[in-house]
Amino acid sequence: MKINLLFFSLLCTGFVFAQNQDQRAATLLEEVSETLANYSNISIEFSYELVNRKEYIKQKEQGTLVLQDNKYLLNLMGIKKLSDGENVHTINKENQEVLIEPVDTELNEGMNPSELFSFYKEGYRFSWDIAQPLYGGRTIQFVKLTPIDTYAQAAYLLLGIDTKTKHIYKLIEVGDNGTETTLTVRSFTPNKTLAPNTFVFSEADYPNYYIDRF
Repeated sequence: MKINLLFFSLLCTGFVFAQNQDQRAATLLEEVSETLANYSNISIEFSYELVNRKEYIKQKEQGTLVLQDNKYLLNLMGIKKLSDGENVHTINKENQEVLIEPVDTELNEGMNPSELFSFYKEGYRFSWDIAQPLYGGRTIQFVKLTPIDTYAQAAYLLLGIDTKTKHIYKLIEVGDNGTETTLTVRSFTPNKTLAPNTFVFSEADYPNYYIDRF
């Protein structure tokens, strides 16, 4: 009987601890949302790394992203994606092509860049994970996000948050096929003065490009 009571006590303690950890994760994510909501716009420089050890694939790129409400300007892997909130303009300089499609089209696969700092609000269960100390006294606290949708391609994600600034520092996605993608924020600048045409596409800027409208 004593063994059973001890086991039951440990089980209950572990359950309460897990609940507390989830609440800590929920509180931290809410603080991140409140911090980011106070910015009129966000500009970041980031590194993007894709690794699949089974297939011996490793790719690393640098990119930039400017966000304002539901508009964005993304530069990554030689491709520019510009969204004015209604249409997405994918500009391929190498092929001199521009694809214009509505924001909500099914051709836009993966995470919408405008949702990079808010995607975690729906569709995930979250739990407290490891903390990573960085130089300069910074601490990155990770929150584990597990998709509720059983058909999701991601097995889970790890969202790394700077505990001092409440900014997202790193996002790691672990796919069910063994592929791991990591986005690390190298610089984060809020409330920049943006040019009026930052999110405006003009065909005149691409006179020799083939423009395909979906």
